Amino acid sequence: MTLRPARDLGTLLEALPYIREFQGKTVVVKYGGAAMVDPALREDFARDVVLMKYVGLNPVVVHGGGPEITGYMERLGLPVKFVGGLRVSDPQTVEVAKMVLVGKVNTDIVQRLGRHGQAAVGLSGDDGNLFRVSRQLAPTGEDIGFVGRIDRVDVDVLNHIAQDYIPVIASVGADREGNSYNVNADEAAAAVARAMGAYKVMFLTDVEGWMRDPADPDSVIAQAPTDEVELALEHIHGGMRPKLQACVDAIHGGVTFAHIVDGRVPHSLLLELFTDAGVGTKIRAAS
Repeated sequence: MTLRPARDLGTLLEALPYIREFQGKTVVVKYGGAAMVDPALREDFARDVVLMKYVGLNPVVVHGGGPEITGYMERLGLPVKFVGGLRVSDPQTVEVAKMVLVGKVNTDIVQRLGRHGQAAVGLSGDDGNLFRVSRQLAPTGEDIGFVGRIDRVDVDVLNHIAQDYIPVIASVGADREGNSYNVNADEAAAAVARAMGAYKVMFLTDVEGWMRDPADPDSVIAQAPTDEVELALEHIHGGMRPKLQACVDAIHGGVTFAHIVDGRVPHSLLLELFTDAGVGTKIRAAS
């Protein structure tokens, strides 16, 4: 490998003020999309999160597992349907989601972080009543079954674990009667970020960021205030809508910044956190 000392030194010096700024601050990362599927990107993600912990940040991972849930449902012959970017969930769908998210995906993430040098603890919304949820409707008002909106996050559980470990949270939960719900991982990440008073929440996705024209990768919006996002939401459909809504909810709940980051780019978390140019879209409070 050819070393480029000047370039490498410049990168480190560029990162230094950001490392200093973020020291001791909580960053919630919603993990999903290609970054969960591609083996090389999975390793990059684990290294990035471990590095965040080593340089003094407090990372918290909230994950979905949509492609794997869909794959298992198709193998079982169960219907797969989305409304407004949210998965329609009957009791069988929720059972499959819990099996995949808690039994497989969560364990894999915890083990991978451990291999890269940082102990992590896997949780779901059911553990210690971490998430208390209630049924929500789709943005269109349609009943989409056992899809939960998080009403409460037991932040004491997370704060205790995050002192020494990286919490890794699967996005499922239960209501007061004990009924299980599938929870959109974007909404779960926003709820966790609000409850923990996070400095940032970062959403990994499979596009370059929020684009004015979804067909034009060059139309990425680098920064936007929440009022601009809210005006645009009624015209946005598909998976980007719950991500942008989660960004707005997080900012209104006291989170300083929300980011939509292309998880297909190696080390995109670090590029967004520790470089001047950054990548993706940053949402901030309205001025």
